[in-house]
Amino acid sequence: MIAGAAGGGIIAIWALMPRDYPVPLSAGEAEHAFNAWIKVGRDGVVTVAVPELEMGQGSTTLFPRIAAQELGADWRQVAVEPAAISAAYADPVLAARWSGLWSEWLGSATWLGLADDPDDYLVERHAETERLMATAEGTGIAAYEMKLREAAAAVRTLLAMAAAERWGVNFEECTAEAGFITHQDKSLRFGELVDEAALLTPPDPVPLRPDPASATMPELTGNAALGEAGYFVRLDAPSKVDGSYPFAADIRIPDLVYAAIAHGPLADSVLDSVDADANDGAARRVIGYLGRVEGPGWLACVATSQWAAEKALGLMKPRFRPGRALPDDARIQAALDQAMAEGAPEVIHQRADPLPALQGMGVTEASYGFAPQVHGTIETASATARIMDGRLSLWMATQAPGAARRAAAEALGIPESDVVVLPVGAGGSFDARLEVAIAREVAAIAFAIGRPVQLAYSRWQEHLRALPLPPARIDCRALVGQRGTIRAWHSRIARPAAARQMHARLDEGLRPEAAMEAASGLVDPPALMGHAPPYAIPQLLVDCVPADIGVPVGRLRGNGEIHPCFAAECFVDEVARANGEEPLSFRVAMLGDNPRLFACLQGAAQIAGWDGGSDGSSQGLACWQMADPAGRPEGGGYIAVIANARLGSSEAGGGVEVSSLSAHVDIGRIVDYDLALQQIEGGLLYGMALALGMAVGFDGGLVRERTLGALNLPQLSRMPEISVAFADSLAPPFDPGEIGVVAAPPAIANALRAATGSRFRTMPIRVSASQLAPANPPQQADAAADAALEPAAEDAAPDSAAPAYDEPVELPDGSMAR
Repeated sequence: MIAGAAGGGIIAIWALMPRDYPVPLSAGEAEHAFNAWIKVGRDGVVTVAVPELEMGQGSTTLFPRIAAQELGADWRQVAVEPAAISAAYADPVLAARWSGLWSEWLGSATWLGLADDPDDYLVERHAETERLMATAEGTGIAAYEMKLREAAAAVRTLLAMAAAERWGVNFEECTAEAGFITHQDKSLRFGELVDEAALLTPPDPVPLRPDPASATMPELTGNAALGEAGYFVRLDAPSKVDGSYPFAADIRIPDLVYAAIAHGPLADSVLDSVDADANDGAARRVIGYLGRVEGPGWLACVATSQWAAEKALGLMKPRFRPGRALPDDARIQAALDQAMAEGAPEVIHQRADPLPALQGMGVTEASYGFAPQVHGTIETASATARIMDGRLSLWMATQAPGAARRAAAEALGIPESDVVVLPVGAGGSFDARLEVAIAREVAAIAFAIGRPVQLAYSRWQEHLRALPLPPARIDCRALVGQRGTIRAWHSRIARPAAARQMHARLDEGLRPEAAMEAASGLVDPPALMGHAPPYAIPQLLVDCVPADIGVPVGRLRGNGEIHPCFAAECFVDEVARANGEEPLSFRVAMLGDNPRLFACLQGAAQIAGWDGGSDGSSQGLACWQMADPAGRPEGGGYIAVIANARLGSSEAGGGVEVSSLSAHVDIGRIVDYDLALQQIEGGLLYGMALALGMAVGFDGGLVRERTLGALNLPQLSRMPEISVAFADSLAPPFDPGEIGVVAAPPAIANALRAATGSRFRTMPIRVSASQLAPANPPQQADAAADAALEPAAEDAAPDSAAPAYDEPVELPDGSMAR
C-alpha cells in the first residue's frame, strides 16, 4: 500500500455522515480524519479510503482520483489506505444487484421488487447491516463516486472556510487547486489549514464542482500537480515496478512460520491416512519442520520455510476418502444433457411467445457447449494469521473482507469483533478472491501451532480448490421472417446456479459441497444470468434449466454474461450465413432503437477495416450490451469487437492464431481513460484466453490441469494487435472490467468460421490435428461435417454444424464424445 501521512489528531464528523456508526478512518498525530473517506495531514498529504480490493483494475487510483479532482488536491500528495469493514462503506448498488439472492425471505413480490432499487430503504439497510463491501459486479463507480465527491467537497469547503476566516473574506470566493486554497493573490497549503478546518461544520448540502467531463486521451493538462507526466499516473505503479508492493505472500512479521496444504477432492472428502513412515521419520527429518495440522478435508504441514513445509507435506502422502460420487467429464456432460432434456425451465427474458412460430419449417438450430474454466491468476491464494491477546489479525487479498472475517471467527469460535482483516493487493483475481476458505484454514493453523503463520497454496492446490466458471450447454432456435431478420428466438441454458452457490458460501458460511446442495434444483436470479440478445426480436424467450453436475462452481470474470454472449453472437452469425446475409448488416437491421450499439458496430467496422466476413476472410464480429448495475435505463455498457483469426499450420505449432482484436466501446462518461483502456485491453485478452483455453477436466474428482502451462494460456509471442476506441458519452459511467471479456470469444469463433468454413460451437474452442492440414473449400468442409456427425437427417442444423474432429468429437448437440 502507499503510505499516508504520519501522526494523529482530532476527528471531525461532518453533517453528511450517518450518525449511527462512528467514522471508521483513523487519524495519526499530525492529520485529521474529516469523514469516512478522507483525512488530511499537516504536511498536505491527502489520504483516501478505498473500499475495494486492488487486483490490477486500478481501484487505488480511480477512487483517489475522484476525490482529488473534487477536492483540488495535488496528485503528488495523494495516498490511499484500505477501508476498514464498516457500514460507512456499504455498497447498496451491489446489494440491489444481488437482491435476488438475499431478499427471498421478504416473501411478497411487492417487497421483492422494491429490493431491486439501490436507493430503496430495504437495500440500504441490508447493505449497512451486512457491511456489504465486496468487490464484484463492477458496482464501484455507481456505488461510490458521488459519496467520494460529496466527502471531498465537504473537506474542500472546510479548508476554504478556514482560509476565509484568516483572510476575512467569504469562503465561496476561495478556490481549491493543486493542494492550495487561494483568494486573489493569497494562498495557503491544505496542510496549513487542517487544524482550523477540523473545528468547523460544513454547510448542508456542500457545494459540488460541475460534473466532470468524460476523460479523454491524452489527459495532458500541463499541471505539474498531476505528476511529471501531466496526468493521473497510477498510484500503485512505482511500487509494483520496483518490487516493493506488498502482495499477500510478501507479508513478514516477527516469529512467522509457513504452511503448505493438501486438500481432498471437492466431494465431502475427509483425511483417511498419512504415510506412517513419513509421519514418524522422513517428514520430521526435513530441516525446519514444526508439525502438522488436520482440518475438514485437508492436511497442512508447518515449517520455518515454505520449501520445507511443501517438502514435508509431500512426504506425508496424505490420502483422502470422498463422501460422495467423484465427478468426471462424462458425468458432468450427462448431467447437462439430462437437464436440457428433462429440466423444468424458468424464464430469464421474454418478449411475446416465440414457441408456436418455432414449431414450423425453416427453423435454424444449434447447440453450444462450455467446459468448466478456472481463473488462471498469477498469484495463488495466500494469507497470514497472527493470534495475539485473543484477537486474530488476518492479512490477505480478499474481495469479500466481511465474509473472510466471519469465516475466520467461526473457525476459532470467537466474535467477529475480535478479527481484524488487513487487506493487501491481489496478483490477479478474476473473482477467485471472493472465496474465503483460506481464511478458515490459516486461522485454524495459527491457533494449533501457536505462532503467526503464512499459508500459501501451491499451483496444484489452487486448481484443485478452484470453484470454476460452471460448465453449461445452450440450445438455440431461431426463425427468420419475411423482412430477412429474426422474428422468433428461443435459447435454453442448462447450468448450475453459480451465484446461489457463491451466496451460500459468503453469506451463510457453507462449505462448497453444502452450498452446492443448497442450490440444487435452482437457477440463478435473472439479473445475474446475462443480458438478453441485444436485438429487437419481436418474439424472444430465454430460459434456464438447473443442472446438478456434482462439482461446486463459482464466479469468474465475465460471469453470467460469458455463455449467453458466446452462444447468441455465434448463433446470430450462423443464422446470417444460413440466410445468405452479411453478418454486420444482419445485426444492424435487428437493432431497433439502440443507437449506442449501432455506433459501436459502425466504429469497430471502421477500426478493423471490416471486409464483410465472407468465407476465407478471417474476420469475425460480435457485439453485446450489459445492463447498468444500478438499474439506470440510460446507463449500461456497449461493445462491438472484430477479430482476425485463423488456424496455425502444423509446422508452426498449430492452434488458433489471433492476429488482431478491434473494439469500439461505449461505457458512458469515462472517469479515467488510462484505466478504462487497460481494462478493455486486458478484458479482450482474458476473453481470448477463455476462448482458447483455461478449461479444466475431471478424472476421479481431481482436476487434470495442475499447472498454468496446462491451461493453454496465450503466450506473449502470440499476443494480437489491439485497437480500442471509446464513444464520447455523458451517460452514467459503466465499469469496463468485464464487457471486453464476454465479446472477444464469439468474435474469435466467428472469425475462424470465416477463415476455415468450420463452425466451432464449444468454449474453449477445440482444434484437432486434422484441421491443421489444408482444408477443403468451406462449403465442402461443412457438408463433410454434416455427413460425418449428424445422427439423422431431421436433427441437422441448417448451418451445417461442425467439422469432423479427430479427438475429441463435437456432436451436433454440443456434447463431446471421445
